[in-house]
Parts: sequence; C-alpha cells; structure tokens
Amino acid sequence: MQWTALLAFVSLVVSPAVGQTFQRLGTCPTLGCVFPPDQTDFLSGQLFDIRLEVHAPVNGSEAAHRGVPDEKFSFCIQQGKGSCVDAAKYFKVSQPHLEKWSFSYYEDLFAEEAKQSTVVNVASKAYRALSLTDPGTYTAKLKYYGNTETVATWTVRTPNKKRKAKNVLLFIGDGMTQPMITAARLIAHKSINGKYQSLMQLDQMDNLGHQMTHSIDSFITDSANSATALYTGKKSSVNALNVYADSSKNSFDDPKVETIAELFRRIYGGPLGIVSTAYIADATPAALCAHTRDRGQYPAVVFEYLNSAEALNSTLKWPTGCQQPDVIFGGGAEQFIAGSGSPNGTDYYKAFEKKGYNVVYSNSQLQRTSTNQKTLGIFSVSNMAKWVDRHVYPENLKNQKNSPTGDGSDALDQPGLKDMTLKAIDILHARSKSKNTGWFMMSEAASIDKMMHVLDYDRALGELLELDDTVRATIKHLKDIGEYDDTLIVITADHGHGFDVFGGADTKYLAAQTDDRKKRSAIGVYINSGLSGYTVAADSKPNNNTIIYGTEGPNFPVTWNPRYAYAAGFGANPDHREGYTINTKGPRVPATTQSGEQRVNPVDQPQGGTIPVDESQGVHSLQDVSVFANGPGADAFRGVYNSVDIFFKLADALALGGAKPSNNDNDHDNHNNGHW
Repeated sequence: MQWTALLAFVSLVVSPAVGQTFQRLGTCPTLGCVFPPDQTDFLSGQLFDIRLEVHAPVNGSEAAHRGVPDEKFSFCIQQGKGSCVDAAKYFKVSQPHLEKWSFSYYEDLFAEEAKQSTVVNVASKAYRALSLTDPGTYTAKLKYYGNTETVATWTVRTPNKKRKAKNVLLFIGDGMTQPMITAARLIAHKSINGKYQSLMQLDQMDNLGHQMTHSIDSFITDSANSATALYTGKKSSVNALNVYADSSKNSFDDPKVETIAELFRRIYGGPLGIVSTAYIADATPAALCAHTRDRGQYPAVVFEYLNSAEALNSTLKWPTGCQQPDVIFGGGAEQFIAGSGSPNGTDYYKAFEKKGYNVVYSNSQLQRTSTNQKTLGIFSVSNMAKWVDRHVYPENLKNQKNSPTGDGSDALDQPGLKDMTLKAIDILHARSKSKNTGWFMMSEAASIDKMMHVLDYDRALGELLELDDTVRATIKHLKDIGEYDDTLIVITADHGHGFDVFGGADTKYLAAQTDDRKKRSAIGVYINSGLSGYTVAADSKPNNNTIIYGTEGPNFPVTWNPRYAYAAGFGANPDHREGYTINTKGPRVPATTQSGEQRVNPVDQPQGGTIPVDESQGVHSLQDVSVFANGPGADAFRGVYNSVDIFFKLADALALGGAKPSNNDNDHDNHNNGHW
C-alpha cells in the first residue's frame, strides 16, 4: 500500500566541518556516505537497511566534480580477513536501482544569515532488510571518484543463546537524572538528623549502573534518537526514529533498523505492551515500532502501530514490525479522532476495533475491561494530566475540552501510570499464558521531561514519584501473579536535564521583598539551606503556613507549597522569573512570545531570585544518569556503559540474537527457539 499523504519532504539545513552546528549530513564527513556508519554494532540476525550516498556539492567550500556525482560507485563487504565481496552478491539480493536527488544546506551561521545555501547533487542506492548472523568484524567499503574510499567497520556481537528472562518490563523516566531522584526523595521521605526514615523503590533495586547518552552526530540527544539507541543498539540523529538520517526528501525511506520490540515479536511471537503518560505517538513510545527521520510524523506512527513500515510504501521492503501491539495506553486522541490529526483523516478508533482491539477512554473503563483482548486505551487529547493535578489540584482538569472521544468535554477520569501499567501487565500475562512466550513492555513516565522543559519542577518530581510508586506496585503485583522471578525489570532515562537542587528558599520572605537583589537573600546555601519543609504522610500536621492534602501513602508529600521550599536551578532555560513555589493553576509557562521573541512571562512567578548576592561562585551540584534493574539478567546492568548497550543487555536476557523466528507470528503457537 502506498500512503503518499504521509510522505514528508524535508530540506536538510545541516556543515561539512566536523564538530560544528551545521553539517552537510550527520556521520558523513566525506563525500561518500555509508549507513550504517563506522563503529556500528549489530545483534546477530537483527534486520537493517544499508544506504549509500555519493555527494557532489555544486558550490560552497566543498564544491567538487562540477556538481556531478559518481553514479558508478561500488560497494563491498569484507568479513574478517576475507576478500571484499560485492554487497548484492554477499547478501544474495538483487542489485538496487540508482536513485538521484539534490538537497541544500547552510555551511555556517554566516551563510544562513546571508541566505547563501550550498546545493549538493546525490547518487544513491539502498539495500533493504538485510542481516548479519556470524559474530565478528565486518568491513564495508564504498569506492567512488576513482580510488576514493569510505570505510565503515561493523561488529556483530556474540549473542547469548540461553534465555534468562521470560518477561521484560522497561521503565523510562523521560529526562530523569540522579539529581531529580535526589530531590524527589527529599520531598517525599522523612529524614531525621540527615538519615532518611524510608527510601524510594529505585533506591532499593538490586543493581545500579550508569549510561552515556551521546547522539551519533551531536553530544546532545533528544527523545527520538536516545530511544532509538535504547531500543535498537544504534546511534542516530536528533528527531530520527529507528533510522539513519539520510539526505533524501522522503522522511520514510531512510535506512531502517529493527527494534527490540520487533525482534521479540518476530522471534517469539509474544505480546507487546506500550504505556506512556504522553501522547502515544510521542518519540519514546513511537520508537518501539516506528521508522522515520521525522518524529513529528504522528499520523504515520499510529499507522505503523496498526500496520507496518512496508505498508507506508511497499517499495521499501521491511518484513517485520510490531504487528499490532497487544496493549497501547496513553494520550494523543487527536491522532485517532477522525480529522486532520489521524492517519488519512479517518476514524482510527474504528480502525483499531476492526483489527480486534477493545477501545477504552477512561480509568473506569480501563479497570473494568477484559484482559483477554488486545486493548487500545486513549485517555486524553495530547499529554495526560499530571499526578499533582489529578491528586492535589483536580480543578485544573476542568475546562480543558480534552476528552479522548472528541466531544469537547473534559477528560476528568484519567488513569495514572500505575493504573495503566498494572492493567497492561494483566493483559499481557493473560495473552501470553497459553502460548508460553513471555511478554515485553515499555512504560514511560513522560512528563518528568515535559515539566522539566517548562521549569515546573514540582510537577516533574510528582511524575518521578509516580514512576517510583508504579515500580513498587509492579514488583508486588508480579509477585502476586507468580511472575516476578521470571521478569527482568529495568528503569532508566533516555536523556537528562540540567536540573539540580542547590539550597533552600524562604518563599514567604522572598515574596515580601520589592528589591530584586534583596529577594536573593531568601535563598539559603550550604549551612543556611536548612531542612525540607515538605510534609510526608508520617508527619502531616496542618499549620498556618501549609496546606495539607489527602495522602497517597508514605511515598508522596502531602504538602506541596511549604514556606521553606527547595531552591533548584536549571542548566539551560528560557528567560524566566523564579519564586520557588508550585503553580497551583496548572503547569508552568515560563516564557511567552512578545514582539516575535520568547521573553519572561509577565504573569509567571513575579518574585524572582537565585543564589545570594554574596556568593562569588556557583554552589555545588550533582549530576548522574542511572540504570536500575531487578530480576533475571539484571546483573548485566551494573557498571558504566553506552546507551546502545541497554538494547544488547535486554536482547541477551531474552536470547534474541541469532534465534530462529516463530513459524507463526500471528498465532504465537511455536514453542521452540527459546520459548519459555
């Protein structure tokens, strides 16, 4: 099926100089491009595409070959110390046809300001749905313009062939760093004389590791390419989902890589679950199944959940996919309600129902629904409501007109991450029980990241505490249903934010001051930072300075607006004012558009303030990106490693490398090849 309505035609605005903001094409510093690029690791049997490009810049600093690319380039594969064999012969496929196009980019900021773009003509070929099975080193050689070569070294890792885990549950705290975990512990757990009287569940996991999150062509990653690294073991570019970003106009024809969800489905035929508090087409959930250079292609993401990448364009061979995940829970009703936001403008609730899905729209419906059927749960337009608003300021849920049904009412009965995760486990458990395949699920606390972006630290920490509470409840639930000992649980982040707590804030004193510099005296650092003013369940006595809310147990604060609050800062933020108080009317908006620029929101926290004026240096801070793990295979997550290693550690726990696919992916009836 051709689905041209979803094709995105994007001009690259990217510089030939390595390490610069502007690049001709990421990971391609020469005029010959090989994707997958140098230093790529593969899981044995993992499917991937190859894209070759030969560039001929027409103008600019790299202008060469009169703008005529070499159309007679050659490409070969060398295994170990063997001979280099033509790629089509090596992979036993037909020689791909030659493609030609042009793109333009700016070499640097001066060129952009002068609107002097560089045009590049391209000759290209693409090999689709290939795999390498024998562990070892491979050398991919692209020869062009005579004897010029671009060489990529690939490694197929030796796979683990004995399956350790029956089930895998991967929790993603989007944007979550160790300083955020530390701050969440501060406000939700009582301490006496510097010793916490209770701990977060994350503190009590059996294994702790750290992962590095660099992008393939920049050292700052986004949620799309960071999720790609976690799910495929491959680095990619910002905004790319499970593809290497090429220079073509079509954002769906970039060279694809098979995800761990696709592998699990193809090898074992087991049920898949996707849970997120974001809109379900957002980058982190989308990356389990979608393949596109442009994460903003939301209708295509939903289309691919239900169909496949090949269904988007049948010429782009891709005989894999998630094949309709058994559970999809989250927000993003705009991609399902008939209209401009849904695939081809059709009613995608009905489309899912026709494929056998049970569709639910509220927490009440979610709790009542059967566990035997594939289930789509969409609970709001856009991102779901935050924990603080659902539990502390429920009035903020009103007048949103965000009902998932599209009737213009409010989505007042939304589930939380815990509600969705536990129900998803029950559905996956029920659907895998008779097949004995085990299951795979990703559950994302999305708004840790989304609230950090808008400097709404309190809501971000509320989302983090909800994640922690969900992990705690999940462990108990898995024990109750007899699956805990067979389930690998991994909790990590996709990337970080520059958040940290550096002191305490007397919000009453700060609000009483009129001089901006005097306000800064309200911030206490080191010995003057004081202790937490947040009241926890074990110590909740109302007084004139706090408002006490209904408790959710010992793992959440019951006071969200104390006089003595934590003082936190951010490593990169828009112009804003800071009063260190929670925004009671809804999520924060720190900057607004004024005269065409983003400037301080005049109605956002009018106090202001940072560290005291007598401090000549910034005060101490902490930064850490953590991985927590329990269960079979969890000890592999100790230590310090690259983000791509998360994929390989998960794949080894499931023994996905080199295993033969199930005979029937739809019926899941094959009990060989590593089934539990």
